[in-house]
Amino acid sequence: MARIVASAVRTCFGDGDATFEALLDGRSGAGPLRHIGAESVNVTRAYQRADDGPEPRYGASRLLASVVARALADARVDAATDRVPVVVGTGLRELRAVERWAEGGAELELHRLHFGPSLAELGEGLGPVITLSNACSASGHALALAQDLVDSGAAERVIAAGTDVLTASMLAMIGRVTPDPTTQVRPFDRNRTGVLLGEGAAAVVVAAGDAARGETRLLATGLCCDAHHETAPDVAGMAGSMRDAFTRAGVGADEVDLVVTHGTGTELNDPAELSALRRVFSGPRLPVLTGIKGAVGHTSGAAALVNVDVAIRAMRTGRVPGVAGLREAIGEADGFRFADPAEPLPVRVAQVNAFGFGGVNAVTLLAAPEVAA
Repeated sequence: MARIVASAVRTCFGDGDATFEALLDGRSGAGPLRHIGAESVNVTRAYQRADDGPEPRYGASRLLASVVARALADARVDAATDRVPVVVGTGLRELRAVERWAEGGAELELHRLHFGPSLAELGEGLGPVITLSNACSASGHALALAQDLVDSGAAERVIAAGTDVLTASMLAMIGRVTPDPTTQVRPFDRNRTGVLLGEGAAAVVVAAGDAARGETRLLATGLCCDAHHETAPDVAGMAGSMRDAFTRAGVGADEVDLVVTHGTGTELNDPAELSALRRVFSGPRLPVLTGIKGAVGHTSGAAALVNVDVAIRAMRTGRVPGVAGLREAIGEADGFRFADPAEPLPVRVAQVNAFGFGGVNAVTLLAAPEVAA
């Protein structure tokens, strides 16, 4: 059985500890756009990396290397000697570096558009580095592949990671779909006004063997590519990826205590995700729901694993963050309960949703170590 022996994140609030504390406090990390002209993209705010210095070159790689290094240290893995494959999920890889070059910026080092060179600096044992570009569920797909490599015996340990930074092209796309710039992501709220991007990265170390004290069991990830529409979500596809996860894990819907939702705060995703959850969770015992994009924004390819980190911390602490920005829930939420950080919640099984453009979906199930296999 695969287990997660270490997890590390970077968001607009900083590392995993700082992020979880901010989530429990209900804070929003949205701030004025710093490095891209707001007038050119019709977006004025974003959830940007914690440091406020100059925009770094190859920022996605830098964020990725920081979380991989932290996860390796926490797992006590020596990247100089231990052979560890790395699977990275991303939406845009180093597109921002290309944009800056096209705008007359620094010369582009083509080999730096791949994450391999940055990770190689951490140790010769890391690799091969496999990159998946599966939209907003990319790191969920990376986690599924990492588990396959471990469960098949192809590797004893695998790093699954995700990373993305702001790009002018993605901001411009967001700016085209709303008449007035969004100020904060407000998942599942009646007065939500759309999504904002967040810069972030996350990495977990997946290992073989029984979970030791404090380690999280990685049950399964259900995958789906429903190809329903280029951008619009499909309720059947979402529900299908959830059922696939249950089937792979041998877990019933009534065993899930917590769902960390995708929750983008958009007109189409929020009602579709809740409708899919209602199809799957039809019994009297419904899971508690939370979502973190109101606090950290949409971290694109890193979103699934950032959510996984939150689920792991909820299992360890018995505390679940609320949904920042949620004031009055949409009708599709009737009957569901959103988390209240003031109320302790024992979490034995958690579900993490990640849905991407084109119906590229990944739903992960995690279990606390004391849950029987």
